[in-house]
Amino acid sequence: MQIRETSIAGLVELTPRVFHDDRGMFFESYNEQIFKQLGLPTNFVQDNQSFSKKGVVRGLHFQKAPFAQGKLVRVISGKVLDVAVDIRPESPTFGKHEIFELSSEKNNIAYVPEGFAHGFVALEDSIFSYKCTNIYNKESESGILWNDEDLAINWGVEDANVSDKDAILPTFRSLFGDLKI
Repeated sequence: MQIRETSIAGLVELTPRVFHDDRGMFFESYNEQIFKQLGLPTNFVQDNQSFSKKGVVRGLHFQKAPFAQGKLVRVISGKVLDVAVDIRPESPTFGKHEIFELSSEKNNIAYVPEGFAHGFVALEDSIFSYKCTNIYNKESESGILWNDEDLAINWGVEDANVSDKDAILPTFRSLFGDLKI
């Protein structure tokens, strides 16, 4: 498995070795031993899966401590732009974001640590899967408005399909104060 460090500490892209033959293909999406060698978490306690039609934006979501979640995310079918925003106030990259293009063609995976808001936009009809390091807790649920002007995320879509719940999430500034982003 290849690992690509990003400009934000702890946020990485993983590309597994994919084995193709005339029957199809095979790859390991998770291997505890390899993850330990890479210094990544190995204790995942919840798996989630969603289907999103092209143009659907989900996020930016996070859970507050003590239920903060790290997420190992990948696309089973389709293609998405995956977005992670650093919301760790003590981090030198606080307020910065990274974008990954995850696809079932590349079979690439992103690890999004605790302390990040996370979301994605489906570039085509997509099945999205993520393993979480902590359980979901309704009272700890939070998020940031997907099109927050301060974050200036280029989602790559003109006519986004956003849930009513996500459309009224607070801005980064309203959650974290008047800090320089």
